[in-house]
Amino acid sequence: MFDTLVANSVATVTMSRAPVNAMNDAWVAGFHAVLDELEPRTDWSILRLRSALKLFSGGADLKQIDENFTLSIEERLGPGRRYQKLFARIEALSRPTFAELKGTALGGGLELALACDLRFASEEAKLGLPEVGLGLMPGAGGTQRLPRLCGQATAMRLILAGERIGGAEAKALGIVQWAVPLAEFDERADAVVKNFAAVPPHAAQAAKAAIKAAAQPGTGGFAVETEGVRSCLLHPQTHDLVAAFLARSK
Repeated sequence: MFDTLVANSVATVTMSRAPVNAMNDAWVAGFHAVLDELEPRTDWSILRLRSALKLFSGGADLKQIDENFTLSIEERLGPGRRYQKLFARIEALSRPTFAELKGTALGGGLELALACDLRFASEEAKLGLPEVGLGLMPGAGGTQRLPRLCGQATAMRLILAGERIGGAEAKALGIVQWAVPLAEFDERADAVVKNFAAVPPHAAQAAKAAIKAAAQPGTGGFAVETEGVRSCLLHPQTHDLVAAFLARSK
């Protein structure tokens, strides 16, 4: 279901569960296993999540959805809770995370991408949370993360109507940060990831923590920011980089 490659400071996780990268309990367990292997490693500074298929992910496995309707209501809530837990783990990673939406991302597939820090889409991709059309609703964090990106009213529009939008509109709404023609996707995505991977990891992680703290109530984020600056100032790589910069400036 997953292929993992670590090279040039990038941990690339490629989903490959044909035909649509459907998500079920085995998929969740497999993703946790990938993170268990990656998190202790120090040879990567950005997580790149992509698909080996034409689409990113079609969401929850229809077979599991069907089987769940024979269970008690508490048991039926289980898969959604397990998705929430996994996506929260991805969101909480100290290192930046980057989702490549080369093709369609629907339902839980889009919710997975929303748990990442950054999203790179093709203009041809179709993104949406269509659950309401089945009398359901997004249950893997979509109702919480989407409004943070595009605002409450736009999230209402997309979720309550089950609307699907293209990559270009998703960029205009702030849901993805890049949208490029499909023909240019791989080259452009490679260049963006390379730029992020070139940043000193300790600085990127400190900045990410401070940015995340900005979303919390109160002014505690300023303290997180100060501590991040402290950790950067004490890091030997920072000393070397600043010294080299100053030498070039003279």
